This record gives sequence, structure tokens and C-alpha cells, in this order.
Amino acid sequence: MSAHKTILVTGSTDGLGRRVVEELARPGMHILVHGRDTRRGAAAVHAVEQAGGTARFFEADFASLGDVHRLADAVHVECSHLDALVNNAGISKPDGPRRESTDGYERHFAINYLATFLLTERLLPLLKAGGGEDPSRIVTVASAGQSAIDFDDVMLKHGYQGYRAYGQSKVAQIMYTIDLAERLDARAIIANSLHPGTHMNTTMVRQAGITPSTSVGTGAAAVIALTTGRDRAATTGRYFDGQRESRATSQVYDASARRTLRALSEDLTGLNR
Repeated sequence: MSAHKTILVTGSTDGLGRRVVEELARPGMHILVHGRDTRRGAAAVHAVEQAGGTARFFEADFASLGDVHRLADAVHVECSHLDALVNNAGISKPDGPRRESTDGYERHFAINYLATFLLTERLLPLLKAGGGEDPSRIVTVASAGQSAIDFDDVMLKHGYQGYRAYGQSKVAQIMYTIDLAERLDARAIIANSLHPGTHMNTTMVRQAGITPSTSVGTGAAAVIALTTGRDRAATTGRYFDGQRESRATSQVYDASARRTLRALSEDLTGLNR
């Protein structure tokens, strides 16, 4: 990666994402902060600037693919390149009722996966232009909570369970990461996914009524290791549990399932039109 780095971290006004941008912040670092709350966005930008870096806040709601497109457009205007994209934004509502996004898709699949897919695809030209001597990085924050995708009922209109919806969206993220690694030249862009930590001390975990068991700092360290770590510069298409390479659920390694997911994703996001 180049000496002066530009990194976009989605969902970075709170929790894990906020800690990641704080830890990345230093002179020579330009951080693109994303979130839905302008007040928290301004606070995150201020934290980066206090550490000697520069930052800009971008507001977008990942429940709307239109907002994702607008975010991608704004980043293209802001930057000539990206050194890294950290796909961190997401939701987890394991005990809630089934809800749909603005576009009519199950919200976990829409926010955690489809928004990530669309944004990443839109930003690939900037990532290909970045990196300097080292490849640019795509790091996707997935989870050890995984459920195989039911391609006959991806939106879980029948027998909805929040944990299953969340798990499907995370499997989709990991599958997409492998798909990216196979499609992209690893000399230009590498892509990896990770489970940063179990039940980290974040607002999302606490609001779910779960007692935290892992610090946000531990999770942030795992994300940063993949985002800027020199020892990961040649690693692509892998899934990590913290900082240890691991194995995801078996469906992730099914090439046919990944092809099906990609075709579905292109159709649902309109990327192939």
C-alpha cells in the first residue's frame, strides 16, 4: 500500500467501525467515514483529525440500494483511488420480526450483503487504481454465526428466524469474498473476510440483550491486521477467525453455489442491467 493511504470504513461512527478508524488514524491517512448519523459522523472525523489524519463523513442508509449508489458516486468524486475498503456496516436483529428494506428485500440480506456487494462492485475501479507497490485490500466483516443460503427462499418469506437471516447474510459475504479473490488479480487487489470476535462490546450486541464477551479493541486489531498488515499482503480469498485463518461453513466452498449467488446478486441490485 502507498505511503499516503485512503481507506473507506463502512459503519464507522460506532462500535467496531469507530474503533477501526481511530486505530488507523495517523498522519498520511485519509479516512472515509460512513454512517447514518451526522453527529456521530462528525465526532469520528474529529477523532481522526486529532490523531493527525484527515477524514470526511459520508451519510448513507444501507437499507436503500439507491443510497448505496449515491455513496459510491460521492466516493468517486472525492477520491482518485482507494487503498482499502472495509465492509463493516451491518445489522443483527435475531429476535425481531421479519422486516424488509426500502427495495423490498429481507433486511439482513439487504443491509449486510446486498449493500456490501453493490458498493464493492461500484468501487472496484478505485481499488484497482490504488495500492501503490502493494495490492489494495477489501476486508469484509462477517461472522462465525453462519447459516447456509436457501436459494429457494433467500428472503425467508416462510419460517422466518432472525438468527437464520443473519447467518445467511454472513455466509453470502464470505462467498462473495472468495468470488472476488478468484476474479481479481491478486497483484492489484486482495480480498479477505473475518469473524472479528464473538459478542464484542458494541451497541448492537448490547441492544440484542447479549452479554459482551470480547473487547472491541480485539476485533479492531483483527480487522486492521487484514487491512494494513504487511504479513497479509499476499493472502486472498481467505476467512479468518480473529487473526487466525479458519474455515467457514461448507456451502462457502461450493463453486456452483457461489455462481448462483453472484447471478442473484447482480439481478437483485440491477448490476447486470
